[in-house]
Amino acid sequence: MRPLSNVIGIDDAPFQRSHRGNVGLVGVILTKNRLDGVVIGHARRDGADATRRIAAMVRDSAFFQHVQGVILQGIAVAGFNVIDIHALNALLERPVLVVARHAPDYPAIRRALLERVPGGAKKWRLIERAGPMEPIAKVLVQRAGLDRARAERFLRDSTLHGSLPEPLRIAHLVAGGIATGHSRGGA
Repeated sequence: MRPLSNVIGIDDAPFQRSHRGNVGLVGVILTKNRLDGVVIGHARRDGADATRRIAAMVRDSAFFQHVQGVILQGIAVAGFNVIDIHALNALLERPVLVVARHAPDYPAIRRALLERVPGGAKKWRLIERAGPMEPIAKVLVQRAGLDRARAERFLRDSTLHGSLPEPLRIAHLVAGGIATGHSRGGA
């Protein structure tokens, strides 16, 4: 089994709770553990465009031909803009791995989506369709287009410091630096 050596890690930029409109997205491309590029995009706060925006961000980049996988910091960006990981996998024809350090509070998420977010029922169905988070290595994952063994290998090969894969750790730092003027660890 070959490792996923050219991977894009995607995270959203921090934003104020009162913010409405677009939120920045940062994609960091690593070849093995070498930083090869950065792509910038955006998605609507609590919107429904994240899957399409991320697909375009990756597909339209100079790195697309070499990207072998996509790794996401959670299943939603820009608040409750939920990513359809199976559609993203189909659009890009690349495996998609969602990573979280802590188990999501699904009852609270469901309640928030159904009671306060426009289109929340559809967004909740996307979360359900992604399947339960499963523990692999030191994180929890959801996956589309790759089996558990390949996800385990990817996490093992790409995690250098702490529990997050290096593409996500760097994407988090870059996104924070762009949005606030400085980066901060603790992705």
